[in-house]
Amino acid sequence: MDDDTLPPLDADALARLYGRSLLLTTDWSAAELDALLAVAARLRARDQAGGAAPLLPNELAYALFFDASTRTKSAWAGAAARLGMQPVIVDGASTQVSHGETAVETGAMLGMNAHAMGVRHDLILGEGNSFMREVKRGIDDYLEATADPRKVPVVNLQCDVDHPTQTLADLAWLRERFGSVDAVRGMRIGVSWAYSPSYAKPLSVPQGLVTLLTRFGAEVTLAHPEGYRLMEDRVAVAAEQAAASGGSFRVVDDMDAAFVGAAAVYPKSWGPYELMLERVAANARRDAEALRAIERRALERNALHRDWICDERRMGLTAGGDALYMHCLPADIGAEVSPGVMDRHRVNVAREANWKVYVIMALLAVAKVPDLVNRMS
Repeated sequence: MDDDTLPPLDADALARLYGRSLLLTTDWSAAELDALLAVAARLRARDQAGGAAPLLPNELAYALFFDASTRTKSAWAGAAARLGMQPVIVDGASTQVSHGETAVETGAMLGMNAHAMGVRHDLILGEGNSFMREVKRGIDDYLEATADPRKVPVVNLQCDVDHPTQTLADLAWLRERFGSVDAVRGMRIGVSWAYSPSYAKPLSVPQGLVTLLTRFGAEVTLAHPEGYRLMEDRVAVAAEQAAASGGSFRVVDDMDAAFVGAAAVYPKSWGPYELMLERVAANARRDAEALRAIERRALERNALHRDWICDERRMGLTAGGDALYMHCLPADIGAEVSPGVMDRHRVNVAREANWKVYVIMALLAVAKVPDLVNRMS
């Protein structure tokens, strides 16, 4: 979108977002998500024009990572720095959580110094999002007990349920690529499992995609082999939202079906659901050998579906044979996607990834900057 076509700022929605955390996109209304992305678009335009946006100088932006990250970690640091904040990245393995410190205690301890908190905790079903909510409770309890007026929002940087900064970046990229804030309404989008030999990846990206895109009228097809279902409540929410928005949502067991007629495709691996559940119990027992065995079994299960790859033949099934290929990265080239398809879309996926910086900037700005509309003018 050109600067002169940036969406207007919704002052009422932005007022509701002041002081708010984002732990699931479904926690916010569609109008609030639109308002957030309007801010992200303006911050991006300002940044690309060389204009600084030091809206939050001399503040600390902590981020706690319990899983490996390149893009989200660098996006958090880049977003905080562009706003004038100092990013502080904390390795989850270096905390006292593994020694019994509760999430509430962790939140209180880090919240003493932090002005914002990002958390990635995505590998164990039933734990990540709950941990983030407990961290938020610890921060809020500390601020209330000490009469501290700071706003310390918590941002979900990927959990077991959702990956909001990624999927909002995906939506922003679709709007840019197709030239309208209403671009996904009526758009056929295929979200598909794809083969990966690397590791049993979290369910949060496909779950986040189907629960976000259906809110804006997209016609979403979710494809996966038997045994790779998503959380039932997330699938139910996607269906309900599609019905409410005028879009559609279906689940199929054929990768080709997700590609036929699609304007955009998102082939992405995730772990077999039953084995992801087994991982929960093994992790609770701190049974490292059991976890390794579960991982081996997951990759063996994946290997039964090596033909689930985004290749030139499948891309030929899409709208005009030229759908937009999307991925949160890193993609397993030669497994999830063919080298030729990745080469053709390498710049596209980089532009998609770049939106995450501005989504995080917007999340920090809307939660912490009073009278943001005037500050952005």
